[in-house]
Amino acid sequence: MVIGLGSMLGAGVFVVFAPAAAAAGGAGLLLALALAGFIAFCNATSSARLAARYPESGGTYVYGRERLGSFAGFLAGWGFVVGKTASCAAMALTIGAYLWPGQARLVAVAAVVAVTAVNLRGIGKTATATKALVVLVLGVLALVAVAGIGGGDFSLGRLGDLGGTGNRGMLTAAGLLFFAFAGYARIATLGEEVRDPERTIPRAVPLALGVVLAIYVTLAVVTLGVLGADRLAASTAPLADVVTAAGLPGLAWVVRAGATVAVTGVLLSLLAGVGRTTLAMARRRDLPGALAAVHPRHKVPHRAELAVAAVVIVVVALGDVRTAIGFSSCTVLVYYAITNASALTLGRDPARKLPVQLLAALGLVGCVVLAVNLPLASVLAGFGVLALGALWYAVKSVFTQSHAGGQSPRT
Repeated sequence: MVIGLGSMLGAGVFVVFAPAAAAAGGAGLLLALALAGFIAFCNATSSARLAARYPESGGTYVYGRERLGSFAGFLAGWGFVVGKTASCAAMALTIGAYLWPGQARLVAVAAVVAVTAVNLRGIGKTATATKALVVLVLGVLALVAVAGIGGGDFSLGRLGDLGGTGNRGMLTAAGLLFFAFAGYARIATLGEEVRDPERTIPRAVPLALGVVLAIYVTLAVVTLGVLGADRLAASTAPLADVVTAAGLPGLAWVVRAGATVAVTGVLLSLLAGVGRTTLAMARRRDLPGALAAVHPRHKVPHRAELAVAAVVIVVVALGDVRTAIGFSSCTVLVYYAITNASALTLGRDPARKLPVQLLAALGLVGCVVLAVNLPLASVLAGFGVLALGALWYAVKSVFTQSHAGGQSPRT
């Protein structure tokens, strides 16, 4: 459960309420949060079932290949790599927004360079570090909640600000808020590392998601109650602004420092994860084979991690945090749509009390609906990059087949 909390309580909670409030207003934000949490639960249930069947690294890149064919697996892996690369950019920009708002891009680039340097040395985030980060984040979030409610400027009347664009705005906000739940699937991949995984994982997934959803709802109510939908929508560092608005500007730097440390820890883990997925795809020639190199001394996929870091820096330099969140949400929602489609092929599971097939179907539909209702620029960019990946796959397949057909048989 701690691993799940450490994976989810990252950049999202510190920044994503602002674009979601801009899309849905106050009342719509809370409904969107509940919808995003339910879709995340459906996706996590499907991931847990598939992880029990295929206990190996790679996630839906593996599940899609095994259950739906090599193209589905490739599309899932490609969507994960590009989506999580955008997530890395969003996290780096969040660090900049909280640590030094006037030079957010410069700080973001420095953060990516520093974290990449650490990863290249082969230093990973351990379970102990994850626990420490969870405690730190929970402490910061508790400070924000207590300061916001006790500061005298909190009003439940602000929660009724409708704003947004009706149902479409609520769906857009849910798609953006899905970014704040990303990471829960990491629980499902621990099948080889926990005792009694068939009992432990199905309990840890809903428990971690439930705790995170409760935390997010509390913070959403506090931020809306203090700032209101309009001020929240315009904020670049909402949780720090809550403490300032509550009349405690001296504590705002505690929140900023805590956010910086927490998001940096998640960025460290995520950059390493994207690099290793890139390595796995390169080994199967779904990405250029040069990225499959592993450093002889530090045993890390150094070329893959350097390539990912370079792309993240480009996104940081050219985009903003809201664009990165929208793009990441679009491609990652497609990734989980493939997860649910793969889970549907497993059939019914009499051993589980949950209606797992229904949850997989709802998750599939929900992922598609949320993806297409994201901001238009995010939808066009996300599906455009997925189309480029599909084109690369088609060209590679044709080249591989023609090359194989032209070789002489060996005796």
